Amino acid sequence: MWRGNKMSQTMGINWIGLYTMVRREASRMARIPIQAFIAPWISALLFIFIFGSVVGGRISQIGGHRYLEFVLPGVLMLNIVNAAFIQASTAIYFSRFIKFVEEMLVAPLSYVEMIIGSLSVVVLRATVTGIGILLMGIGFGATHIESWPMFLFWIVSVSTVFGLLGLIVGLWSKSFEQLNMPVVFLLTPLSMVGGVFNTIEMLPAKLQWLAYANPFFYFINGIRGAMIGFDEAPQGLGIGLTLGLLAVLGVTAWRLYAIGYGLRE
Repeated sequence: MWRGNKMSQTMGINWIGLYTMVRREASRMARIPIQAFIAPWISALLFIFIFGSVVGGRISQIGGHRYLEFVLPGVLMLNIVNAAFIQASTAIYFSRFIKFVEEMLVAPLSYVEMIIGSLSVVVLRATVTGIGILLMGIGFGATHIESWPMFLFWIVSVSTVFGLLGLIVGLWSKSFEQLNMPVVFLLTPLSMVGGVFNTIEMLPAKLQWLAYANPFFYFINGIRGAMIGFDEAPQGLGIGLTLGLLAVLGVTAWRLYAIGYGLRE
């Protein structure tokens, strides 16, 4: 009966229910402004200082750009990834923990609407975080924008990818420790070797294939191309990979909601 009721909701969009869900998650995010926005902005300021004044003073150029100009897009992308994953994973995890998810399940919302409601706030948080870092970079003369459409594409698409991943991890996690395992063992290591601080040519020839096998490389390369026009891989390849991940993770998240994985305990 529960599954049938949910499936029947897919015929139309419950705008009131969707708005209510988005408003609740946005209000929850607004109650933690230091964690949601101020912390990544301060972190970005420290990167601007370190790579602009300290390291940048010793390294003249990399890839034809000042070192800070080269590094800042990667720093911005790292904050987008963290913001999206943390927002999505903690929201669904604590909804399960305080049993709020039970109210959501009996509401006239389809699985797709539940996922869209969660992802809307994820994209909002990531976008505000990214735009804030961009403005700081522009204010310090550390960056500029070559293509606004591509810049927005990479923020929205990558935040959606890691929002979906966060939902999946949040449904899987049985403890707060498990919730943080992907950050420690997956997101942080892959992001640090994804080309934030170096070009592929700076790697040993035998290890360059590792960069091309790392999806974070294509995210960072994409936003770097949108910001300063520097590309180490075809933009189309990165876009195709990102859209493929969106499709796979989207279907996976929908299927987990459909079978009630982690929702009905």
